[in-house]
Amino acid sequence: MNKIYNIYKILYENYGPQGWWPITGYGYHKLDYSFPRESNEIFEVCLGSILTQNTTFASVVKSLNNLHVKSALHADAIESMDIDELKEAIRPSGYFNQKTEYILEFIKFYKSLKGATPTREALLHVKGVGEETADSMLLYGYNKREFKVDAYTKRLLIELGFADEKTKYSEIKSFMQSSLKECVKDEKELRIIYQEFHALIVEHGKHFYSKKPYAKGCFLKDII
Repeated sequence: MNKIYNIYKILYENYGPQGWWPITGYGYHKLDYSFPRESNEIFEVCLGSILTQNTTFASVVKSLNNLHVKSALHADAIESMDIDELKEAIRPSGYFNQKTEYILEFIKFYKSLKGATPTREALLHVKGVGEETADSMLLYGYNKREFKVDAYTKRLLIELGFADEKTKYSEIKSFMQSSLKECVKDEKELRIIYQEFHALIVEHGKHFYSKKPYAKGCFLKDII
């Protein structure tokens, strides 16, 4: 059996559907894969993808809620905000000076799209948007089949013998996508698995891969 797909099934059986990406005012939408439903929700996912760099999602939620209270969870509102007010709103996410610059640069790019879906290559040319952020935007904002790799993913694969410290982001992404495509042929189902799998790895990682020594008690090591 394909071991990567098997890991997905084991995690799903243990933790259940995760309903990522949560939308402010609605929350996690478990088993409802119609999100994001409109342009402002797409923008919120992209905004959250920038804010979550080098911080926890709990901190991002605080920043998004601060903007929500100000009715500023859309591009035009943020663009018209006083810059110090914007910095203060996103302060909980850390690096607020840098992230403010990234957000404003992204808004220029986002508005230039005029509702179109960006390519990964185009996103990677936006200041502050790296591979993980781009894949987060595409997977959860635009429902594209781009597997998102984060620190938990790499730690998990290293512990299970599928990668090492030198393995690059692109190599891990390619490995995960090709492994899953071997077992799942339906494109919509594959996109849903990409979304759930990343979220499941994060949930699993919180339990077993957030503190060194990593993987202490990880049940996958006894199964895979």
